[in-house]
Amino acid sequence: MYRHLLVPVDGTDLSTETVSNAVEFARSLGARITFFHAQPNHAAPLSGEAEVVRLTSPAEFLYAYEGRARELLAKAESAARALGVPCASMTTVNDSPYRAIIAAAREAGCDLIYMASHGRRSSLGMMLGSQTLKVLVNAGMPVLVAATSNPPATSQAIGIIRDEHRSLAAVLHAWLHLLGSDEDPRDVPRNGLMRAMVHYIKAFPVALHHPKEEEYLFRKLRERTSQCNAELDELERQHARDHQLVDELAETVERHLAGRADVAAVKEAVSRYALFIWEHMGREEGVILPAAQRFLTPADWDEINAAFSENCDPRFGGDTDAEFRRLFSRIVNVVPARALDE
Repeated sequence: MYRHLLVPVDGTDLSTETVSNAVEFARSLGARITFFHAQPNHAAPLSGEAEVVRLTSPAEFLYAYEGRARELLAKAESAARALGVPCASMTTVNDSPYRAIIAAAREAGCDLIYMASHGRRSSLGMMLGSQTLKVLVNAGMPVLVAATSNPPATSQAIGIIRDEHRSLAAVLHAWLHLLGSDEDPRDVPRNGLMRAMVHYIKAFPVALHHPKEEEYLFRKLRERTSQCNAELDELERQHARDHQLVDELAETVERHLAGRADVAAVKEAVSRYALFIWEHMGREEGVILPAAQRFLTPADWDEINAAFSENCDPRFGGDTDAEFRRLFSRIVNVVPARALDE
């Protein structure tokens, strides 16, 4: 029986699906997970588009080649924590992903590599990407290749909703880590970071995510069945309550930064809000999404997927694109992944 899985992650939709499946698999085994991401060597000489980005937009380059790694790992960890699966994460700089994956599995003491193919048919007759095939051939340990395909609108929409949940959970985890560190949260850099966390929460779940759920997912589910009305009513009440809790959280932060409240008050407020959000997301993922899969039509899912895909996270789309990318990356990098020496 496998006890420790290495799960490589990247920024593709396929990776999001793979993380969800890997967490479910680990939970069924009672196993733990180490998530892993291999970054390209951004310090090496570059050519083509990457070099253009580095020269013309340094901030964008740093996000793409540094901040993005921690973001991906933080959201993967959030998926595992939501189901009570013990997890850790590792990252390394390596331009040979398959070698980095194998080295990470050995370094972490994993007994299974769980990964997905990116869709090319190999000489073995299987849909395997080149890196996946190289891991299979060279790993010297069991490798489980998850079956994947181009996901239908249902899977895409649910994947986006879960990914948005993971983004919020990652921010809250980073905040709790910040408050539990030895450094004084009133230090000047931390002042701005806590305000950034409040800003992100207001702009993400409160202003964007909740309204989309109500307008598309909840409305469509009400149209198809009355069986979920009581649960949907409660979730909408929780959305309204979320506004109040975030305002109270923001007020507590400002009182603390002004010296009128101690750090214990902030910890209590953040912990209270985190418990509320985790329970709320658990209801949605455990009750509403399964019900939606049962009752909604393919046309319903096409509409829902189109709505969420237009702006699946406030880091993407519109004039706030770069601002939110940097903000989210800054927040989740409070909790660094363990580096793997090459």
